[in-house]
Amino acid sequence: MSTTHLGAESESVSFTDLSRNPKGVAARAAALGRLRVTHRDAPDMVLTTAAQAEHDEENLTTASRLFLALMKHDDGAKSLLLALPEVFPWVRHLDREEVRAFTVELVEALSDAAELGAGQAVHRAIVSWRATARINADPEQLRESLRPLDGDDFGPVEVRA
Repeated sequence: MSTTHLGAESESVSFTDLSRNPKGVAARAAALGRLRVTHRDAPDMVLTTAAQAEHDEENLTTASRLFLALMKHDDGAKSLLLALPEVFPWVRHLDREEVRAFTVELVEALSDAAELGAGQAVHRAIVSWRATARINADPEQLRESLRPLDGDDFGPVEVRA
């Protein structure tokens, strides 16, 4: 079985296959570089070699440091700002300052992921800013979000994915 993950073809096996034939599955993971392990009752896992994981970490660290270096130069920061709508089309619903804030937060989150192993920071930054763009794109939600709060309890909050 194969699935697509992050734009690359990724082979997968079931957790049952792993438990029945761990040596065979481990050999397959080593040959492929990574192998998705699907599980009915739990999130999928990825089985990889330590060398592959180290290469992935090195790649993330290199990309993160490159983005941080670009942000220190006006032309580099401008290039990142210009590229952002291609990567995240929804930024068109953010104003100029919000796009800048998102860019800085994203680059800092990538650095945290690379240097501290805090990978959720990148996901959190993207999800948070995408939610802001979603609110900005809906005039009713935007109007409601800008309404002053007077300290009342507004009840339960609905979170949309």
